[in-house]
Amino acid sequence: MAISIGLAGWGDHDSLYPSGTKPGEKLNVYGSHFPVVEVDSTFYAIQPRERFEAWVNGSPASLKFVVKAYQGMTGHQRGPAAAGNDPIAMAEAFCRMLEPAQASGRLTAALFQYPPWFDCTSRNVKELRESKRRMEGFPCALEFRHQSWFDGGMRERTLGFMREEGWIHSVCDEPQAGVGSIPEVLEATDADTTIVRFHGRNAANWNNGGGPNWREVRYLYNYSDMELLEWKAKLEALREQSKEIAVIFNNNSGGHAAGNAKTMMTMLGQKKPNGGDPSELPPPEPEQLELF
Repeated sequence: MAISIGLAGWGDHDSLYPSGTKPGEKLNVYGSHFPVVEVDSTFYAIQPRERFEAWVNGSPASLKFVVKAYQGMTGHQRGPAAAGNDPIAMAEAFCRMLEPAQASGRLTAALFQYPPWFDCTSRNVKELRESKRRMEGFPCALEFRHQSWFDGGMRERTLGFMREEGWIHSVCDEPQAGVGSIPEVLEATDADTTIVRFHGRNAANWNNGGGPNWREVRYLYNYSDMELLEWKAKLEALREQSKEIAVIFNNNSGGHAAGNAKTMMTMLGQKKPNGGDPSELPPPEPEQLELF
């Protein structure tokens, strides 16, 4: 039973890449560092199937993908922006995009992260059932952002619903900052896969999603070695419940995700996919000699 460590996205983690690495080369280099990656560009737009096929073919065979569901499929789009959304057409296009990863055995899950206003109601439970049905044949993970799904007696009912419907649980480490955050729930709902996402613990800025600089502050957090060590034990406990634990560090507002992920790999006694030590850095840029 494996624990795979990775990051959200691959383009913004400068510490991973030798100087001069071209954008189109980064995913292949990323795959020498980590065995799993979260694709987040799919949240903003369903990508062409050919582009996803190029990602699959242009990266190591050891690299697996967690793919965020398009925002129109999870209710993040509201008002005029959502007026023309066709749930069936969106799901069909999204599944077509996923086919290269699915066919190669490298799709860990499509990740449906619902917004903070998606609360625990019968209407939303129906929406989850319909979303899962539209994704038939593809592994799907579910992450909530509204506390009502785990409040009081709802915790066990929510987990039971996820098991019955075949949802993979996306466990979160995130700030406890009111109704728009969820508690740490260390339970698998799928025997094959569990996802764990580290969002940081920046409570002061967690609910700043609409602010002008939210990307710079919401996930601004550097996990301490003690916090990571505590999570090492939790990941090992989750490993007893699922065959694969895919861990995604999303705390990159300040560039801390890659370093935290590598520290966790070291704590777990893991090597990079290329066999190297996780703490290895890219080769330094050649020194320029001053001849004149």
